Amino acid sequence: MTPFPKLLRCARLALLPLLLAPAVQAQQVLTVGLIPSEDSQAMIKSSQQVLDQLQARLGMPVKPFVATDYNGVIEALRAGKLDVAYLGPFSYVLANQIAGAEAFAVAVTKKTASSAYHSLIIARRDSGIRTLDDLKGHTFAFVDPSSASGHLFPKAGLEHAGHDPKTLFSRVIFSGSHDASILAVANRKVDAAAVADRILAGAVNNGQVQQQDFRVVWTSPDIPESPMVWRNNLDPELQARLRTAFAGIKDVPWGDQGMLNGFQPTTDAAYNVVRDTAKVLDLDLRSLK
Repeated sequence: MTPFPKLLRCARLALLPLLLAPAVQAQQVLTVGLIPSEDSQAMIKSSQQVLDQLQARLGMPVKPFVATDYNGVIEALRAGKLDVAYLGPFSYVLANQIAGAEAFAVAVTKKTASSAYHSLIIARRDSGIRTLDDLKGHTFAFVDPSSASGHLFPKAGLEHAGHDPKTLFSRVIFSGSHDASILAVANRKVDAAAVADRILAGAVNNGQVQQQDFRVVWTSPDIPESPMVWRNNLDPELQARLRTAFAGIKDVPWGDQGMLNGFQPTTDAAYNVVRDTAKVLDLDLRSLK
């Protein structure tokens, strides 16, 4: 072999590891998108125990990512900068629509032992409010415009029952939290409110309010829990490892829901009820934060 062809062959061999490096490196670190927050460090700290267990079970580094809103997480999934993310039910439907993200697991806690929850419309038992029709002319509290159980599902439920939330109530407030709405009803600041069943149960268990003081006026269909999702082109072998790893994450705190008891498998079809609700409300999912 003449010196020049030999030199060219050596150069090609030397470049080969560099050409392959990006593909290898993409599998060496798992990037996980967490709940959007203005305080990214606080969000990472609150999720650290889950991330640590995930890293140990996968045997690979796990890098957290926090955006200021769900649209930032969805764009990162679309661009391939995230491997896995935790999304709300409505933001997942949008992520599936525009980024091809796929739901694969939902958290199950020891307290609820369920992968779904419900929205409730509650009133004080002594208010005289027993049905949705009785809400006419009363004051009402939603939680937040983007809240699934604190606004979107109950609003769709009211519309499905033939009521226009814009004209049904004498006054509407957004309280900012489920606990605030529960206390507003308990303390007669509003006549009724929409809240998550598990948060009402927690307030009762903590002694903040008494169950006998409330009447449940309406209950939503099952609302699927916020899912863990992966980007649409994630390696199938890594997908299988992720299913196993998430299923085994237990005995660590999971937000306000208590101690984790693993993640159950889920599918995209579980979120059709969310799509139906969005259609009823003619909802612009991109507007949700």
